Amino acid sequence: MLIEDRQKICQRIKQWGLALGFQQIGISNTDLQEAEQHLSRWIADGFHGEMDYMHKHGLKRTRPALLLPGTKSVISVRMEYLPEAKNEMVAVLENPIGAYISRYALGRDYHKIMRKRLQKLATKIHKEIGNFGYRAFVDSAPVLEKALAEKAGLGWIGKHSNLINRKAGSWFFLGEIYTDLDLPNDKKTSNHCGQCSACLDICPTKAIVAPYQVDARLCVSYLTIELKSSIPESLRPLIGNRIYGCDDCQLVCPWNRFANISAEKDFSPRHQLNHQQLLEVFAWTETEFLSKTEGSAIRRIGHQQWLRNIAVALGNTPKNQTIRIALNNKLSHHSELVKEHVQWALKRQSSS
Repeated sequence: MLIEDRQKICQRIKQWGLALGFQQIGISNTDLQEAEQHLSRWIADGFHGEMDYMHKHGLKRTRPALLLPGTKSVISVRMEYLPEAKNEMVAVLENPIGAYISRYALGRDYHKIMRKRLQKLATKIHKEIGNFGYRAFVDSAPVLEKALAEKAGLGWIGKHSNLINRKAGSWFFLGEIYTDLDLPNDKKTSNHCGQCSACLDICPTKAIVAPYQVDARLCVSYLTIELKSSIPESLRPLIGNRIYGCDDCQLVCPWNRFANISAEKDFSPRHQLNHQQLLEVFAWTETEFLSKTEGSAIRRIGHQQWLRNIAVALGNTPKNQTIRIALNNKLSHHSELVKEHVQWALKRQSSS
C-alpha cells in the first residue's frame, strides 16, 4: 500500500469511527518496551495481588504480535461514558447510607457495546481495502490498552494510572483493533499532570503509593471487584460506602472539568443504581440481583460478593437499629464469606 493510500485509509478510519459513536480514534505501532518494563516492575512488586491473569500470558500483553501474529498496527478508540454531573456523584459518596457504584458500571456492559462497534469499523475497512488481518479487543484479552492508547495520542497515563485527555478528562472506555495493516502512527501525547497530587491525596486507601504506581491490593476497585476472598479488616473502614469500584481519583482530577456527559443511552443508569441506598440493595435476593444486573458489568462479581461489599459499607454507617436488624437477618446466609463480613459489620454497629 502506497504512503498516500495509507494516509487516506487512516483518515477514513477516523471518520468512520466518529460516525460509529467513538469520540476519538488513534493509531500506533506495537513497540511497548517502556510499558513492558513498567509492568514487569509492577508485577515483581506484587502490586497485582490475586490478578494472576496479569502475568500468566507471558509477554503477549506487551508484544501484540505474540497475541495476534502479524500485527503491525493498533487502532485505539475511546468512548465517553460519564452519566451524570460531579455534584450528583459526590452527593452519594457523602451520604453514609447511599450505595456508591463506580459510574462506568451503571448502564449496560460496555464490553459488548464497544466490541460490536469495533466490528462494524473493521467491516467498513474491509469494504474499502479488501481482506486484511485483524482482531478487536475490549478489555477481553492480554492487551495493554492504556499504553497503546497513549502511543496513539488519545491521552496520557496520569499519576493514578488512568488515561487522561486534555479536552475530555478520563471518563471513557478504551478499545482496540489489532491489524496486519502497516498504518502511519499518530503522535504520542505529552504528560500534563505537572505537580498535581490530587489523586494521590484523595485515594481513600492510599493505593496510589507513588506517582504512576498503584498497589492494586489496596485499591477499592480491586477489593470490591477483583478480590474474591475476604477483604482485609484494616482496609474495610476505609472503603466507606463504595460497594462496587471507586471513582475518587477521577472525581478530583482537575482535567475532568472538561469531561462531557455521555450521549450514549446504553450508559445511562439502570434500576436507579446511581441513587440506591445500602439497605435496599442489601435486601436483594440472588434472583433480584441477577435480574437487576442483567447486561451489566456488576453481575460478574456475583450475589455473594455483592453482599460482602454491602456488609462492609453497612459496618461503616452511623449506628442504627434498622441496619443492625438487616445485618442480623443475614447471619443465616449460606456463605461463610458473607457471614464473616456481616459479623464484622455488626461489631462495628454494636461497639460503644
